[in-house]
Amino acid sequence: MKPLNLDAALAELSRSFEVAKKVRPRDEVELTLYGDQRDEVTAKADTLVAVMSPYRAVLFQRERRPFTVKDMALRTWVFEMYDKTTPTPFPWGGDSEPKYEVEEEKK
Repeated sequence: MKPLNLDAALAELSRSFEVAKKVRPRDEVELTLYGDQRDEVTAKADTLVAVMSPYRAVLFQRERRPFTVKDMALRTWVFEMYDKTTPTPFPWGGDSEPKYEVEEEKK
């Protein structure tokens, strides 16, 4: 899997969503395996929030509600950027996404 370019994601998502980038502090002498994966971009739609690092995304709602059109746009974007939907690196991990409802479009 190719890592997500957080700066490019921030620029693209800022056109449609409320976004923020969190940069974690680094030290020149630290020894860490995942030092390049600390930074995050957070994108907020109407009820859905996505927290994204270069290799992982977490989607959540603070309160369970039907997804709006804007929520579905964010969900679709995240699933296009991250090609893996299992919670583990193993192929038998299964899909951990709970069932959700989509709000009716207003005419």
